[in-house]
Amino acid sequence: MEQKVITFYRFAEFPDHREWKPVLEELGKKEKITGSLILAEEGINATLSGSEEGLERFVRHIEADDRFSELPLRSMTTPRSTFYRLRIVIRREIVTLGDPSILPSNGSGTYIEPEDWNALISDPEVEVVDVRNDYEVEIGTFEGAVNPKTQTFGQWADFVKKHWGKQKKKKIAMYCTGGIRCEKASAHLVQNGFEQVYHLRGGILHYLEKMKEETSKWKGECFVFDHRVSVIHGLLDGKAKLCFSCRWPLDDDDFKSPEFEEGVSCPRCARSISPERRAGLRERQRQIALAQKRNTQHIGKEMPAKHKKTARPCTHQ
Repeated sequence: MEQKVITFYRFAEFPDHREWKPVLEELGKKEKITGSLILAEEGINATLSGSEEGLERFVRHIEADDRFSELPLRSMTTPRSTFYRLRIVIRREIVTLGDPSILPSNGSGTYIEPEDWNALISDPEVEVVDVRNDYEVEIGTFEGAVNPKTQTFGQWADFVKKHWGKQKKKKIAMYCTGGIRCEKASAHLVQNGFEQVYHLRGGILHYLEKMKEETSKWKGECFVFDHRVSVIHGLLDGKAKLCFSCRWPLDDDDFKSPEFEEGVSCPRCARSISPERRAGLRERQRQIALAQKRNTQHIGKEMPAKHKKTARPCTHQ
C-alpha cells in the first residue's frame, strides 16, 4: 500500500510555537499522521506521512495561521514504510546552525529555480557548495560541487572561515536536500558580508521533481531522513540502504565487502564494533528474520536513537 509523504518548512516569527505542540499531536493522532515536525521561534520544519485526506486536513490547520499560509509543499509517494510514529519536538532553531541570531528575514541569498540551476553551476566563476553532511553527499551530489565534509550543520561556520576566510566577493551557489539548510547557510554568508550568494529553491528534492534525468547535472541518489533512505529523479524511491550499526549509506561495493554483514556491520564500522555489540546485533537480525517469516514486524527493526548518525528528526534539510 502506497503512502504519501510531504515535506515543508517556513521561517517565520513564531513565539507561540510551544503552544502548538499538544494541538498538533492531538490532530496528528486523529488523522493517523506519522513523521517528524520541528517547532522553534524561527519557524516550522516537517516531513510527514499519511493518507492524502489526513495530510490535507493536518496541513490546512497549520496554513490557517497567516504566518504559514500557502506552505511550499513537496509531495511524493512510496510503497515503503517511512515512519513509525509522529514526533514533534521543540528546538531553538528549525535547522541547527548554532546561532539563532542568523535569520533569513534579516537577509539571505538569491533563490535560483531548478530550471535555471544548470546554467548557474556551469559558470566557471561560480563555486558550487553542497551544504549537506558527509554521509548525505556520499550517495549523490551535483557535478563539481565542493563537499564541506561536515558531520553536522553546526560545523558550517567553521567551514566558511577555513575555506573562504576574507574572500567575500566570491560567487557562491549552494544547495541542500529541501532548501532549508542552504537558505539559512546563505543567510549566514550574506549577514557576514558575502556579496554574491545563490541557493537552489526547494533544494535537491525540487530539482529532482522538476528536471528530467537526461538534462540533469545531478549524479547519484538524494539522501532523505526516513526509511526510504534515498530518492531519485521524479522523487521515486532510490536503492540506497543504511548500515544499522553506524548509519552510513551503503553502495554496491559495500554490500560485496567481506566486512558487510546485514544488520550488523559495514566496511566503515566493522573493525570498531565490540564482540558484545556484534553478538547483540546478530541476535536482533535473527529475530527480524523470524518475524518476517511470521509476517509480523519486529519491535527492534527501527534503528535505535543512540546509534543514529543524526539525532535530529528532520528529513528534508
